Amino acid sequence: MEQPKIFLVDDDPFCLKLMEHTLKSNGLQRVHTFENGGACLNALTDEPDIVFLDQVMDSVSGTDTLKAIKRFNPDIYVVFVSGQQQVEVAVESLKFGAFDYIVKDEHMTSKLSAVLEKIMLMRTLLARKQTNRSSRLFSFFNF
Repeated sequence: MEQPKIFLVDDDPFCLKLMEHTLKSNGLQRVHTFENGGACLNALTDEPDIVFLDQVMDSVSGTDTLKAIKRFNPDIYVVFVSGQQQVEVAVESLKFGAFDYIVKDEHMTSKLSAVLEKIMLMRTLLARKQTNRSSRLFSFFNF
């Protein structure tokens, strides 16, 4: 399976670089960074597979960015990364289609890697299911 194209969106340059370094240390090379939600939305035609998205940003909020991403392509995995530890914020983000919610703390990089592993597993399972479905369809038409 091809490496996923990953967008990182955060208005904090330190967090943005930390996330980028973490992903590239895990062998991922198709990583693109954006300093705000608007820039990310303008680049959606590049078809990212995964977006790690800051919850609180100045120009376009994380929630508004999430909604726009899901309208553009509901199959994009969006993971919120936020300094807010409020359960309500996490629940709301999941309600709007986020795959997961990571709190910015001293364990953020390990959480980032763990969520990425879950997404990669999901992508593999879904691709396998799609292949099996196609195989059954084609075998139905073979005489």
